[in-house]
Amino acid sequence: MNGIERRLAAILTRGWWRLLVRGLVAIAFGVFTWLRPGLSLAALVLVFGIYCTADGVLGIWTAIAGRNDNDYWWVLLLAGIVGVGVGAVTFAAPGLTAVALLVYIAVWALVKGVLEIATAIRLRKEIQGEWLLVVGGAASVAFGALLLARPGAGVLAVLWLIAAYAVVFGVLLVLLAFRARRFVKEVAALGS
Repeated sequence: MNGIERRLAAILTRGWWRLLVRGLVAIAFGVFTWLRPGLSLAALVLVFGIYCTADGVLGIWTAIAGRNDNDYWWVLLLAGIVGVGVGAVTFAAPGLTAVALLVYIAVWALVKGVLEIATAIRLRKEIQGEWLLVVGGAASVAFGALLLARPGAGVLAVLWLIAAYAVVFGVLLVLLAFRARRFVKEVAALGS
């Protein structure tokens, strides 16, 4: 394990609970969207903006907390900034058409997915369960690509896709958080 990967692994393992919170927020967002599919597009915009902003803030926090441990902390920071930026744009212009909202969501999912895959590749030899981050990143990329390919799909169908994506990604983050937590315990046990 080289120093770069060790420090990036330290960021994720020390901040396992932030991964857990991100996953739980994603799951809650997805379940809420499934339970209330008749929400107006304006409500969807606000709920999505809240989710994007919360995910971005937690991503930025994780990156900043680990900045002294890794030269590549900026990758995590960039993913968080993208989330906060998309959230801010969503709040600034809530009357956007469904197609414009879909493009925002698609671009956010694509960028976030690529950055998560890049992070997982850097960690592949350093932590167990990095494949969960790859799968989550791939799900983000696939989701974004699907939305760009079919932007005119019905709003209800998109609501279900968004909810399914959020729940799947949230479950993967929760699983990764528990693996990171277990890794912290294993390292602590070795040090005793």
